[in-house]
Amino acid sequence: MSVLTNPSLLLLRNSEELKGKSILVVNFVQDGFLNELKTLNPQSKITAFSYNHANGEFAKNISGINVEVNHTINAGEYDLVILYYPKSKPELLMALDNIRAVISKEAELLVVGENKSGVKSIEKQLANKTAFSNKIDSAKHCVLYSFSEITLNSTFDISTYHKEFVVNVSDIEFTAVSIPGVFNHGGLDAGTKMLLENAPNIKHGNVLDFGCGAGVIATFLGLKNPALTFTCSDVSALAAYATTQTLKLNNVNGEAVLSDGLNSIAGKFDLIISNPPFHTGIATDYTVAESFLNNAKQHLTKTGKLTIVANSFLKYPPILEAQFDSYQTVFKNNKFAVYSS
Repeated sequence: MSVLTNPSLLLLRNSEELKGKSILVVNFVQDGFLNELKTLNPQSKITAFSYNHANGEFAKNISGINVEVNHTINAGEYDLVILYYPKSKPELLMALDNIRAVISKEAELLVVGENKSGVKSIEKQLANKTAFSNKIDSAKHCVLYSFSEITLNSTFDISTYHKEFVVNVSDIEFTAVSIPGVFNHGGLDAGTKMLLENAPNIKHGNVLDFGCGAGVIATFLGLKNPALTFTCSDVSALAAYATTQTLKLNNVNGEAVLSDGLNSIAGKFDLIISNPPFHTGIATDYTVAESFLNNAKQHLTKTGKLTIVANSFLKYPPILEAQFDSYQTVFKNNKFAVYSS
């Protein structure tokens, strides 16, 4: 058996529940669960859905699995849905509404998650939307729930989840569009604000907005200098969707693309600009940001520039120095620093 996360182990020890003709797995993780599920259901149609492009690329290598990476789940008359409880509660509520629009009326919904994820609140979140709920099992700091006789939604329209907010920085004002699951949903974070206040004044050329979120950086620069053309990349289909809405609303020339790091990015840019993602917890994880910085140089023109913002405590200067020989600290306070190479 392939390596499995604790939520997947809990699901598989209840394998009698994992049977269906048309199965949808939402927010799956990069482990061996989908392989095991296909073994249990060799004749069934199994669809693995994720908002995350990297997860989708992982699942494409699994035989017999239909993979969908998108901002919405397409209809499929699913009779079994397995949902891995996400970190974001607003994203969860949106996903549940979407699920209730694509399942059959006899469908069963299984929800699994780690205790620390907030999964124990799922019964309250589905109150009045299901006739039967059952806590099936708990182990390995995880819980598994089952729901049936679910109240269906006739349709799902993601635009009802749009949240608009106004960005006003350095005499540039515009409206951005966000949806649940996007970084700093519904607002401008302090780090990005500092980046915009200290962004290079490039007049023309191609710009890469890496980790674009709701498209705030590209839109700000595009309104300031309309001759710029933007490629906006993110691993999240929700972010790519939100960015597309923001660019369109403000008539900025650009496109949003899904990419795991820089893997799907082609060509060279006159500016690469980013508030790169990192993870904090027991240990700080630089993996995505470090890979981005290690590979950014090959995507710059000869006169191209890289500009990023980061928390002041993050150890990016040695990485920048190793890749670019030198860098400049454009601005720094006790919380954030803007670096340029």
